[in-house]
Amino acid sequence: MNIQEAVDALIEAEKTKETIEAFTAHQKITKDEAYQIQLDIIDYRKKNGAKVVGKKIGLTSKAMQDMLGVSTPDYGHLLDSMMYREDTAISLDQFIQPKIEFEIGFVLKEKLKGPGVTIEDVIKATDYVVPAVEIIDSRIRDWKIKFEDTVADNGSSAGAIIGKDSKQLSEIDLPEVKMSLYKNDQSIDTAYGSAVMGNPVEAVAWLANEVGAYDISLDAGEVILAGALSKAIPIEDGDHFKAVFENLGTVSATFKI
Repeated sequence: MNIQEAVDALIEAEKTKETIEAFTAHQKITKDEAYQIQLDIIDYRKKNGAKVVGKKIGLTSKAMQDMLGVSTPDYGHLLDSMMYREDTAISLDQFIQPKIEFEIGFVLKEKLKGPGVTIEDVIKATDYVVPAVEIIDSRIRDWKIKFEDTVADNGSSAGAIIGKDSKQLSEIDLPEVKMSLYKNDQSIDTAYGSAVMGNPVEAVAWLANEVGAYDISLDAGEVILAGALSKAIPIEDGDHFKAVFENLGTVSATFKI
């Protein structure tokens, strides 16, 4: 696997909005190689002025694992250039084949670094939780991806919105949080916090330990998206989405060409 060629191909695909064939379609690529590609792309972004503001966990729910035919979570980085506001329509022109997911986000007040991070450590390090949106996109043609492809492609992450509502962990039972999802004012899905590894706190602990193996930490002030509660939904021009998280709050997103 030529790491630099893969890095260059993904960067070019994002610039030109022209997808590339999955790496796994014609060569072997290990998990470590896939994460190295991701980290090299993030280093390239940072050298060009971007700042890491958080991390995202992907493929934590059975719905998303079934959708992509995998059984292991993955992760990616959130950059300041990827963050959007609820009250501003997001242009679809900057994406290739975007989809939307709804998640519970953790805002940290203390650093977490594996190995050995426990649920108790996550609870202690969390400032508050928020309803959140993740925009996912794939630089890989037709979303025909395997685990290593999405890892290399920054966990297929492309953007995020953090809702204005928040709660302390002591105020909410995350596995029991019910999410009701609406598209263009029509109810389209419901899910519970327990869809994310039984408890989203478990997902954050998993992430801290997983990235610790690459000498990466979850830092104070970062937002950690714990994973989608339900399947990703394709986005079209004019779409408006809203998720209502029981006892937590709401988050919405509007898109235009």
